[in-house]
Amino acid sequence: MHIAEGILTPPVLVAGGLVAAAGVAVGLRRMDLEAVPRVAVLSSALFVASLIQAPVGPASVHLVLIGLAGVVLGWAAFPAFLVALLLQCIFFGFGGIAVLGVNTANMAIPAVVCHYVFRLTRPRRREAMGFVGGFIAGALGIVLGALLVSLTLMTTGRAFTAAATVIFSAHLPVAAIEGVVTGWAVALLCKVRPEVLSPVRPAERNPSVA
Repeated sequence: MHIAEGILTPPVLVAGGLVAAAGVAVGLRRMDLEAVPRVAVLSSALFVASLIQAPVGPASVHLVLIGLAGVVLGWAAFPAFLVALLLQCIFFGFGGIAVLGVNTANMAIPAVVCHYVFRLTRPRRREAMGFVGGFIAGALGIVLGALLVSLTLMTTGRAFTAAATVIFSAHLPVAAIEGVVTGWAVALLCKVRPEVLSPVRPAERNPSVA
């Protein structure tokens, strides 16, 4: 789901960078020290999940874990995706620095949407309900992410319209697979670590610090 450099126009790159920066700022503001390990673990998982890829036009098809990141992190998915994508760019050349903001926004925005959709199910400790909520979040995250990537490519003109359609279609099977993976993960968390599914709370400010 990475968009390579040299494809998007400067206005799109700037807009994506601004959206990503705003999302990262909100995510960092909502994090406290207790949430840092959770964000670090998910960021590592996001980094590893995309190493097995199948190239499709100017992007790639792979597990992204958008839904799981949204369920566990909420707005903190923005900094988690930013770090994961930056490391992928540095070590493996996926995406690029110029498109880092766009790629972050295309993955983190669906994660935040999945976060609020998952809250509606309120799975608590019920594994079955957790699986259903996780499946919906996992599948929805991929569908929304693929849609944003496709729309982003279509801003370049007709040259990438066909590629955008192919990319969206290619991610539909991935959505089903990721829905199952996320559903199992959430069901397991509901059983053994339900507190992990609690939203990342805003960092509390120390009144004694000026």
